[in-house]
Amino acid sequence: MTMVTLEETGPPHASSLLTIDLGALAKNYQLLSARATPAKCAAVVKADAYGLGLVPVVKALEKEGCSTFFVAHLDEGINARRITPNAEIYILNGLTLHDEAVFQEYTLRPVLNDLAQVERWARYCSEQPNANSAAALQLDTGMSRLGLSKSEQKILFSDLNRLIPIRLTLIMSHLACADEPGNAMNRKQLHEFQAAIQNFPNLPASLSASSGIFLGSKWRFDLVRPGVCLYGAKPNNSTPNPMSQVILLQGKILQVQDVDTQRTVGYGASHRVGKPTRIATVAAGYADGFSRMLSNQGVAHIGKFPAPIIGRVSMDLITLDISDLPNDAPLPRPGDMVDLIGPHRDLDDVATAAGTIGYEILTSLGDRYRRRYVTAPSSPKPVEANS
Repeated sequence: MTMVTLEETGPPHASSLLTIDLGALAKNYQLLSARATPAKCAAVVKADAYGLGLVPVVKALEKEGCSTFFVAHLDEGINARRITPNAEIYILNGLTLHDEAVFQEYTLRPVLNDLAQVERWARYCSEQPNANSAAALQLDTGMSRLGLSKSEQKILFSDLNRLIPIRLTLIMSHLACADEPGNAMNRKQLHEFQAAIQNFPNLPASLSASSGIFLGSKWRFDLVRPGVCLYGAKPNNSTPNPMSQVILLQGKILQVQDVDTQRTVGYGASHRVGKPTRIATVAAGYADGFSRMLSNQGVAHIGKFPAPIIGRVSMDLITLDISDLPNDAPLPRPGDMVDLIGPHRDLDDVATAAGTIGYEILTSLGDRYRRRYVTAPSSPKPVEANS
């Protein structure tokens, strides 16, 4: 399919290219939104939209009807507000000390994660007669990370008047094992959250991020908060990935050379060739977020043909064994591009080979790539049946 280039950013002479398909991003939002219906679908755009660029991602999602965004840090929320004047923007890391006025200035909504934050926000709102007092309340149901603990919940539920100055707009929690559909923790957290929100019968509730959407309708409540699935990662290992791939990462071949038997490759001489070997050196390395853990086990693709990474991934370079390409494969030459993450080895494949998760691969992508934002001429909306 012919793609339309919307924008190019980054170093103009970069030897590596990160293509971001905003049409695929929109398609993923459509699928998740349809799956979550009648729940509302928000979007998590923290960490510079998982490394893909806050400005183009937020604009693309707004175009699809997204009106609620979640970020981690206050500065991320300020940047998001500059992009979207009217959206609801929640700060997941909560109300940091002495920043109440900044939340007010940019009409941002803190996610209140403990009683001290509840008390500070209530005090601030009561002292500011025209304050925008909107906030979310997070309850810990098993992550033991952020959110009111069981003991704090007990204190709050016994005296809900503490919340009077606050305009609560959301009650939320976060699943620990949503990417494992059969894990008993999912049902345990569901039941604990269902019991807790009985204290707030008229408020919207939210439990599920990306993977939780696929657990079933009971977990979706009034609002879902997809993050990594928007960017193409699979929701779990139990079913085929329904998400469209959003990124294509390519590196330029800088040199092709033939080496003789017993020569070694790369730092530490960690690979020794056992036969005459043709090696392509490619401009990408761990300084670009291409994991060093892919040393001697990652795979790139030249067209549809695999080319294993031999030797260590270094700061700026990787080396590929291109000796065994079939006769009908394109002959690699300096200046040609190879696929490092692409249609034949997607984000999750690369993450698995690196011993990590798609989140880390995405958010590690560096700023040395030339970035190309593209879309298809039109993106048909999928029809997703609820389950």
